[in-house]
Formats: sequence, C-alpha cells, structure tokens
Amino acid sequence: MAAADREPHASEVRSRSYQDESYLHGFLGNVGDLQKAGVLQDVVLEVEGRRFPCHRLVLSATSPYFRAMFTSDMAESRQKTVVLQGLDAGMFGEILNYIYSGTLHVSLDKVQPLYQAADLLQLAYVRATCSSYMAMNVEHSTCVDLYKFADVFSVDIVKKQCLQWIARHFTEFSFNEDFFSLNVKKVTEIISHDDLDVKEEITVWEAVVRWVQYSREDRLQHLPSILPHIRFNLLTSDDMATILDHPLVSEDPGISEVFRNVVQKGNPDLKSRLGMTTEMVLLSVVNSSDLLFMNPREGKYISCSYKPEDRPFATDVTVTSDNNIYVLSREQDSNDQLSMFKYNNAGNVWEDAGMSSVSKSLRPEGDLEYYEEHLVEVDRTLYYLAENVREGVVRMRKYNQHTDQWQECSQLQFDITCNTTYDFTAALCCSSHIYFLRTKDVHRYNPSEDRWYKQSPSPELIHDIHTAVVMGTEIFCTDFYFSMTVVYDTESDSWHELQGWPNQGNRETNRTPSLLYWRTSCTYG
Repeated sequence: MAAADREPHASEVRSRSYQDESYLHGFLGNVGDLQKAGVLQDVVLEVEGRRFPCHRLVLSATSPYFRAMFTSDMAESRQKTVVLQGLDAGMFGEILNYIYSGTLHVSLDKVQPLYQAADLLQLAYVRATCSSYMAMNVEHSTCVDLYKFADVFSVDIVKKQCLQWIARHFTEFSFNEDFFSLNVKKVTEIISHDDLDVKEEITVWEAVVRWVQYSREDRLQHLPSILPHIRFNLLTSDDMATILDHPLVSEDPGISEVFRNVVQKGNPDLKSRLGMTTEMVLLSVVNSSDLLFMNPREGKYISCSYKPEDRPFATDVTVTSDNNIYVLSREQDSNDQLSMFKYNNAGNVWEDAGMSSVSKSLRPEGDLEYYEEHLVEVDRTLYYLAENVREGVVRMRKYNQHTDQWQECSQLQFDITCNTTYDFTAALCCSSHIYFLRTKDVHRYNPSEDRWYKQSPSPELIHDIHTAVVMGTEIFCTDFYFSMTVVYDTESDSWHELQGWPNQGNRETNRTPSLLYWRTSCTYG
C-alpha cells in the first residue's frame, strides 16, 4: 500500500491542539510585573542621560530594531549599557510602556515624536496607531503642521487627509498664514488637487498670487513652475485677460512667455474642480433603457432615455472615484463572459471600456438564477463579485490594468441558514474597503490584506431594503419606494434610521432600483 493511501493510526485521529487563552493574556502581564519589580533585567538602555533597565528577550521579541541589535555581531549585543541616539527620553518611556503592557497612550502633543520613535524602532503597530490618530485629528489648527510632518515621514494616510481638508476649505485657507508658510512643492501639490472646493478657477490663480506676493523676492522665480497646474481651460476669456494684465505676468517677459506657452498648449482633458461640479444621485434600473439623475439639493429629477441598442444590458453599474460610470454587461439570458462599458459624459453615449472580459468561471454553467453579481471600485481598481446564494459564498476578482487581466481574490463565506425569501445584497466601496451588505449581515473586505471581516449585523428593519449608496463614511440604504432610509456608519460600525425620501420622482415602480452617487460638471435641468 502506498504511503499516501495508508489508514491513519487511531492516536492520530484522536490528537488535537489546545490553546490556553488565559496563558496568552497573562504572559504579557507577568512580563510587565517583572519589569516593574526590576527582576531579571539584563541590559540598560540610555536615552538623553536617562537609564532604562530592560530585558533583551522582550525587546527583541517586540522590535526588529532591537532584534538586529542583540542577535548580531554588533558591539551593542555584548554591552551591558547601550546608548540610543536620535530618541526623546520621554517618548522612549512611552514606547517601553507599550512594549511591556501592550497599551499605548496617544495625544496631539506627543503623537509626532511618538511616531518618530516608533519609526526608528520599527514598531509597526505604534506607527499605524499614530498615523490613524493624526488622520482623525486633521482640522484647522492642526492641518498644516500634520501635513508638513506627513510629507517628511511619508505618512500617506495623514497626508491624504490633510490634502482633502485643505481642498474642502481652500478658499478660506488660501488667505491664512498657514497657506503662506508652505513651500512651492506643497502649494503646487494643493492646487493640482481635483477636489478643490472652488466655484471658479480664477480663485486658484488669486491664491497663487497672494502666496507669491507674501515673499515676492524669493517666490517669483517659482511662478513659471506653478502656472502649468492652473487649469486655464476652465477660465473665461475675461479671466485670461485679467491674468495677462496682472503685474506679476505683464512686467516679467519670462513669466509672460511661460504663461502664453502654457495657455497655447492647453489641456482640455483637465477636470473641473470639485466645487464646480453638481452632486447627483444616479438611479439605474437593471434591464431598463432609462437613467434618472436626481439633484438632492434642488429636488430636481432628470430622466435620460436610450434606445435599447444604445445602452448595454446592465448586470451591474458602478461610479468610480474619478466619476466614471461603468456597466458590467452580458447578453440577456446568457451565461457567457462579461464585458465592460463606460459612459461618455460629454456625448451621453455608452462606449466599450477596452477591458478584457471577466471569465465565466466564477459562474458555473447552469447556476445563473442563483447568482447575484456586483461591480465596485476601490482606489481605482475594479472588483467583480459573484454571490452564490445556494452555496453561501461570494467569489471575487479584481482588474489589473497593467496586465489587462482579472485576478482571483479571497472569497467570502456567509451563513446560509438565515436566508430569507428575498435577500437584499449590495457591494459598495467606502474608505478604501469593500462593504458587502446582506439582509441580516455586513462584511468588510480589506484589499491590502485580501481578507474579509464580519461587521455589526444589520437591524431588523432592513428586510425591506432594495438599494444602497455611499456618501462620505456612511452607507445609505432605502426601500423599494424610497419611503424608509437606514444608515450604516462605517467608522463606528453602527446603524440608525432616517426619514424616507419626500419625493420619489417619476420612475417605473415594477423594476428594482439601484442608487449611485455621482458628481458631474454638466448642467442638468
């Protein structure tokens, strides 16, 4: 009999592993007690003249920095006292407290030096916690300081949050000393942002003028490098004339020439700023040739109709972060591969997106009626999800634009025992995660980890929900007739109920609706 075919021994069948949870939790506490009692310490770390007796084993187990120091041929591995440079003694004390207790205390006055210490000592959790704390505390009084810090230490999550705050408050911010204190690199980065909340592009030019004139002798030389980041294609002819006549331009032949060259080259593809767009909710009905655009601020409803041959058969529709509308499509009643279409806003037409087809391997032949399909985008990457209701599994793929291929992702397994006659499902992007909502439960997918997490279950009242849309960090869910709305807060992992929509608009009531959030620079109605 081959080794692979032998019957396992009875002792092998009965064997199993046990894990003592109290031991795992108590171990750290015991180590902390040893530290407080000053027992078995075998090294002293000296920071700014302060001495910290410690255990090499504990330090090495916690920090790659100390592991390399104490397990290599470095001189420090043999020394009883090790002097650490580039650290603040107070912050190192906080770090040691974390190492021996697992508890980290963070506040605005010490989060930056704490991050610096963690960065040097390669403590990933402390760095991540400080990053999240800084990102959550971006406001008027902290924004510029955190922006400068994040730029130096490449803390992307904080830098992104600072840029978003500045973009939302740009008009007011551009008059402040904080704006004038920025260097040319940061000013250029800010005015290049799509999400500037300005009604007119001339506002951006005027902000640049104030920044230059704040220290004209030093900054005038930078104006030629800044000019290409002003979106001249969005300016009126009167605004262009005003800029051309401005002393900063008219009195300097070199800058005047740069200005004319930038204008002449132009770039008609530069997008409108966020403040120039209109917030729209797009109502798409699967199998229908109509789209309903709703302006929630003005209470207007605009319907666009297409000939059946001019709009692809929609399996699902999604709006991406750069405000493109994609339709996942297959021939009606077909189980073949899926194609992708993209909405041309200017021409009001649907065009082939030029992507490879999604393989039908996620939808086995003969199982068409048991699948719900979704299309969602996270950080400019498209994801296709196929939910098999009978098996209780969601299979997923993401599109790699470099290889033009769809790649397998981690699948989600959910409980099929709580299925109801009608199970509402939705896949949405919020804060760089995918949220998969079902009638009774919510799951969150982290793309960076390729992993699913279960969230707080949805309330009982969600059994009538037919569609959902993300706005900010919240997911708004509404019923078939828009008479009830429930909101899921992704940050607090909690639910609450709102009033229903005051006006349904004109739409067919025998088709299932799908809400999408969209910003457009076009004028509707």
